[in-house]
Amino acid sequence: MDYTIKNSILQVVISSTGAEIQSVKSQHSGYEYIWQADPNVWQRHAPVLFPIVGKLQDDEYTYQGKSYHMTQHGFARDMEFTVEHQTAESITFLLTDTPETLAIYPFKFELRVNYNLLNNLLEENFSVTNRSDGEMIFGIGGHPGFNIPTDEKVAKEDFYFSTKPSRARVQIPLKGAYLDWDNRSLASTNSLITLSDHLFKNDALIFQLRGHDNRVSLKTDTSNFHVNVWLRDAPFVGIWSQYPKTADYVCIEPWWGIADRADTNQKLEEKYGMNHLDANATFTAGFSMAFHDQD
Repeated sequence: MDYTIKNSILQVVISSTGAEIQSVKSQHSGYEYIWQADPNVWQRHAPVLFPIVGKLQDDEYTYQGKSYHMTQHGFARDMEFTVEHQTAESITFLLTDTPETLAIYPFKFELRVNYNLLNNLLEENFSVTNRSDGEMIFGIGGHPGFNIPTDEKVAKEDFYFSTKPSRARVQIPLKGAYLDWDNRSLASTNSLITLSDHLFKNDALIFQLRGHDNRVSLKTDTSNFHVNVWLRDAPFVGIWSQYPKTADYVCIEPWWGIADRADTNQKLEEKYGMNHLDANATFTAGFSMAFHDQD
């Protein structure tokens, strides 16, 4: 079921399936900021990634000596959430463990995803509570896809990414779907990254942020259009679009977790980038998206 929150600037539609944003529209121009899930290219809008981010080697992991199977980005994006609370400008979705989740992920949990509007800003907040008796290990992240407003006068290559603060960050390349750990490099992000289809020929651009309050912006000099993603304390960010299939969208993905390293031993207890949460404790994180119209 779809639910709507809105104010005088934005109207946001979120589905209870996956607690996934379906639409963010300008109340002024009617412009749709969110990718509309063309199944011939990428069939999602803005999935919530939980309890892993990225891909496990061979879609498998072990925990306490037992093997489990889990596909890329985890199961939350395909599950039905309940609405715990809603106002005109805010909504909170809740997902809890089920016999089906416990068969592939042996932890009891409560996952809350909150969306909150403040002027032209949409906050996406995560809350994970461990209801197991012992430690819980998990990853979580956002994966919003943003439309790129091209036309006969404006090409995709007219758009670019800028980052703040301007500092060098560790870039982690991929070897297939896994982290190529030995070839990490210190990448300067104080210059602009021009958007193009070929930018993603080797999959996502992944940067290690080390928990700083970072901002990634998608901009063009041809209009006032831009989207700012405030990453708050996210330790990683991925920038991605489908390749070789291409379309006019791009994802800016705040992550509190990351794909397996190519040299992984597949033990969840030792998986890089995961969060370890004590029994009955709660983890909170989130990010914000600011939308600016073309006019």
